[in-house]
Amino acid sequence: MCGIIGYIGKKNATPILLEGLRRLEYRGYDSAGVAVTDAGALSLRKKLGKIDEGLAPLLREQPVTGQTGIGHTRWATHGVPADKNSHPHLDETGRLAVVHNGVIENYDALKQKLTRAGYTFKSDTDTEVLAQLIGDYLRQKPSSDAPSLTRAVCAAVGDVIGTYGIAVISADHPGVMVGARRGSPLIIGIGEHENFLTSDANAIVPHTQKVVYLNDYDVTTITASGFEVENLGPETASVQISQLEFDAADAQRGRHAHFMLKEINEQPQTVLNALRGRLDFAAATAKFGGLNMTAAELRGVDRIIIAASGTSWHAALVGEYLIEEFAQIPVEVEYAHEFCYRNCPLEKNTILLVLSQSGETADTLAALREAKRRGHRALAIVNVVGSTIAREADGGIYMHAGPEIGVASTKAFVSTLTVLVLLAVHLGRLRMLAAKRALEVLHALNALPKQLEKILEQTGLVQKLAEKYAGAKDFFFLGRGYTFPVALEGALKLKEISYIHAEGYSAAEMKHGPIALIDPETPTVFLVPQDAMYEKTLANLAMIRARKGPVIALATAGDTGIQRVADDVIYLPKTLEALYPILATLPLQLFAYYIALARGCDVDKPRNLAKSVTVE
Repeated sequence: MCGIIGYIGKKNATPILLEGLRRLEYRGYDSAGVAVTDAGALSLRKKLGKIDEGLAPLLREQPVTGQTGIGHTRWATHGVPADKNSHPHLDETGRLAVVHNGVIENYDALKQKLTRAGYTFKSDTDTEVLAQLIGDYLRQKPSSDAPSLTRAVCAAVGDVIGTYGIAVISADHPGVMVGARRGSPLIIGIGEHENFLTSDANAIVPHTQKVVYLNDYDVTTITASGFEVENLGPETASVQISQLEFDAADAQRGRHAHFMLKEINEQPQTVLNALRGRLDFAAATAKFGGLNMTAAELRGVDRIIIAASGTSWHAALVGEYLIEEFAQIPVEVEYAHEFCYRNCPLEKNTILLVLSQSGETADTLAALREAKRRGHRALAIVNVVGSTIAREADGGIYMHAGPEIGVASTKAFVSTLTVLVLLAVHLGRLRMLAAKRALEVLHALNALPKQLEKILEQTGLVQKLAEKYAGAKDFFFLGRGYTFPVALEGALKLKEISYIHAEGYSAAEMKHGPIALIDPETPTVFLVPQDAMYEKTLANLAMIRARKGPVIALATAGDTGIQRVADDVIYLPKTLEALYPILATLPLQLFAYYIALARGCDVDKPRNLAKSVTVE
C-alpha cells in the first residue's frame, strides 16, 4: 500500500515528485507530502486528503525547490489520517526526512528507548521512530567522524523488526538519497544524469524505462550520476537492470471517465494478450515458457494448493474447478494468510501455485516463501514483471494485462481466469484430457475476445439496470458450479466501490439460512447460464421469486424462458461451461461501476482501500 517516489538530479524535484505521487495515489490517498533539500536546508510540505485537495494547493501557496527530494502518498496503518501523521517524517533536528511503506512491529519499544534518550515525537506513526533512529545513529560520533547517511540507515534497519521500503534524505548529506527494503517493494529508476527511487514503476515511467528491482535487505545509495547496492542479509547484492514492459500512455485514463471503466473496456485485448503465443492447436494443448518444470515433473504432481487473497482468491476457486476437471489433480484453495500460519500438511508431490496481480501481496509472498522453506516447488501467476513474487517463484506465468490502476481489480481478474484455463488444459494434456476436448476448449478460448466485445455492446443496458437498483441497501449474488466464485467476485466489486452490503453465495446455500433475508427490497443477481447446473439453478431462482425478491439474471443468449422468471436479464454469448466465469465477470463489473457512479462514489479511489496490500 502507500506510495514512495524519490528524485535526485539536475531538475527541480518538486514537480517530478508531485507528478509521481499522482501516479501512485491509487496505492493510498489518506494524505501526501514531499521533502526537498537545497543549499543545506530541508523543506517539508505535507497535507491530509487527496493530492489535488491537500498537497497540491499547499505547494502552490508555499512552493519549495531543490534537486533532491522524496514524496509519499499514504494509506494509514499506525495513526489516523492527519497532517501530523502524513509522510515524510523528520528526525529531532528537522534536517533528515524519511518516507516509509510497511510496518515496524517493534516501534513501541524503540520509541520508548528513544524517548528515554530525550527524543520527542510529533506523530503517532511507526515511521517517525525510524526517522529518529537514523538521526540518532548519525549523531553518535563527533561531527568530524560522523557516519555516512548510508551507514546510519544500515544501523537503524538492523534494529527494526517488521517490513519496510524507505527513502531517506538529509540536508547535511547533499546530493545523496538512501533507500532500503525488506518485505515492501522498492525500485531504482535509471535516468540520464538523474535517478529515481519508487515503490511502483508506474510513478517513474514518464522519465525512464530502465529499472532495478531491489531485493530484501538491499540498501542503495543513489546520486545523480549513479547508484550502489549492498545487501545486509546472507546474500550478496545482485543488480540486474530491467526494461519496463509498458509506457506512460498505458497508465493514462485516455478518453474514459475512470481507470476502472478503461480497464473493463480493455478486457477483450487483455484476454487476447494472455492467449497470445500460448494456443497450440497442432498439439491440442497450451504452451508456456516459464513453468520451469519438465513434462515428467508435472505428471508427478499429486496435489496442488492455490494460495491467494481477495479477488485473486475468487479466481483460485475457479482454478480449482478447472484443474480438477481437466487434469484430475486434487486442488485445495487457501487464503494466503491462513496458509502461512497453520500447519498445512504438504505431501511430497505437492506444489504451491500463488496468484497475485501486483506480485507484491505480502500474505501471498509469505505463503510462497513458506512452501519453499518446506522444500516444495512454488509457481506463480502474476501481472507485474520483475515483482518480488515473480522473481522468487520457481516458475510461473505472466498475465500480460498491462498496468492496472483502478483499485478494484477488473482486467487482472479476467486475465488470471484465462491463464488458469490454459494451465488446466496444459496439465490435462499431460495426463488424460482427450485431444478433441482440449481443442474444443482452445477454440472457445480463441473466441473470447470477440465475445467480450459483444458484451461491451450492452453497456447501456447495464447502466440502466444499475441506475434502477442503485438505491438498494443489500444485494445477493448467486451462482452454482463454475459461476459460484464469480458470484463472490460480483458481490466484492459492489461492496468495494459502491459501499452497498452484498453477499455472494452458492445458489444451493440460500435455503440453508440466507433466504430469510430475501424481501421485495433486496435484489438478487443470479448467474444462470445454460450449463450442467441450469435446471437446479432455476429451481433456486424460483425460491427467491416466491418470496418476492427482485431478480437480475445473467443468462445465455437465446434463453427466452428466463424472461418469465427474472425481472431483468443480461445475456452472455454461448460458450463452454468452464469459460462462463470469464464472460459473466464483465457485466458484473460494469453493474458495480455504474451503481457506484449513480451513488456519487469515487470509483477509482474507494474509501479505506488501496491497490496492493503489502502489509499483513
